[in-house]
Amino acid sequence: MPVELAAAGSSPGLIPLDAAELVEEHAAEHATAAVAVVGLGYVGLPTALALIAAGNEVIGLDASQARLDAIRRREVDLLPSDHQRLADCLAADDAQSASDARTADGQGRLSLTADPAELRRARTVLICVPTPVDRHQVPDLTAMAAACATAVAHAVPGQLLVLTSTTYVGSTRDLLVKPLAERGLVVGQDVFVAFSPERIDPGNARHTQESTPRVVGGSGAGSTARAAAVLRRTAPSVHVLPSPEDAEMTKLWENTFRAVNIALANEFAEDCRGLGLDPSPIIEAAATKPYGFMPFYPGPGVGGHCIPCDPHYLLWQLRAKRISSPLIDAAMTAIAGRPRQVVRRVRELLADRGLSVSGARVLLVGVAYKPGVADLRESPALEILEELHQDGAKVHFADPLVPSLRLGDDVLLSEDAPETESWDLVLVHTVHPGADLGWLAELPNVLDATYRLDSVPARAIL
Repeated sequence: MPVELAAAGSSPGLIPLDAAELVEEHAAEHATAAVAVVGLGYVGLPTALALIAAGNEVIGLDASQARLDAIRRREVDLLPSDHQRLADCLAADDAQSASDARTADGQGRLSLTADPAELRRARTVLICVPTPVDRHQVPDLTAMAAACATAVAHAVPGQLLVLTSTTYVGSTRDLLVKPLAERGLVVGQDVFVAFSPERIDPGNARHTQESTPRVVGGSGAGSTARAAAVLRRTAPSVHVLPSPEDAEMTKLWENTFRAVNIALANEFAEDCRGLGLDPSPIIEAAATKPYGFMPFYPGPGVGGHCIPCDPHYLLWQLRAKRISSPLIDAAMTAIAGRPRQVVRRVRELLADRGLSVSGARVLLVGVAYKPGVADLRESPALEILEELHQDGAKVHFADPLVPSLRLGDDVLLSEDAPETESWDLVLVHTVHPGADLGWLAELPNVLDATYRLDSVPARAIL
């Protein structure tokens, strides 16, 4: 896999001109060496499976025994290809003794554990834990700080530690480099440290790890080269940056760019409705321009692990330095307020039919934060359901991937077969691949928050 150098003038002297050759020097030692993956969530588990496919033994460490048990039962949210990889790993593990570190076909094997002492066996440790924000949109560093502290406590000479969790600029030095030095381990000599942001798109088979380039910035040339040697085994290329801080800021820029453009797309959609226009065909028409435009589409809000959270890590750090970033701040405020705009539109449509929200039967179609996943993290549907519930609506939902969810003290169960004549309003929030929504054609009041259902006769948009 190729290694790309960052711009030559970015930080002269930090990355040697023969970086690609330096990576090659370390390629052999990492070809089949054990890699520990700390955190087996939506990033860690697919990463582990990709490394196993490349021939590495993987030690999968997770603090949650329930998560480890779910992985063993294969009750996890993965792409079909990764489900097959997991099945193969578990089958191979059952067929072999615990001392045999490789499968018969040359692939590595997966060892699942909750014992952090197992990290000592690994040549490389990848830290893949969530970095959410709290209800005040302040970064919650609890999981990342704990995972880094665990990795530092069990680090051994010669080991490479790579942080992949999206975080603030300087976190790799704060949480890995400095604590390692306090242990008496010199980074770049005794141990090696780098940052390489994850770029996994859950539920999207078009952008697998094997087709998505990686970015890496190490604490010194030796750390960078070792990290690139490991990561290129699961990526088409590795783009080398001069420092961990450069790589940390790269990921923040990627998702801040998306957040700002999604906020703009939502605002543009409201402008279009005010002028009696449907925004979707207009955006698609603009996307025919081969330069200077990238299509972003409006929706009911933004959920998941990245866009609603990551830019707040940047804003939080900038505020501490008394640096303003008004455009990003406005975009994140707009994103946070989008579910409330959806609820206001629900009230409008019910009022147009002479109905109050209180007592109205409202069905949400799809509650996952995006199509093709069962993930509810930061899903706008949760806030929409909660606000409608508090207003007295009789809320229900239908989602083939989410059998139930908790709304305050109540547990809502997914509707198996929507009663097409009994809903006062149906809000289409998420449409999963292969979903049959033909029954919406018979309904008198459908709010299409996806902007994609132009064939529904009684369709309204946000």
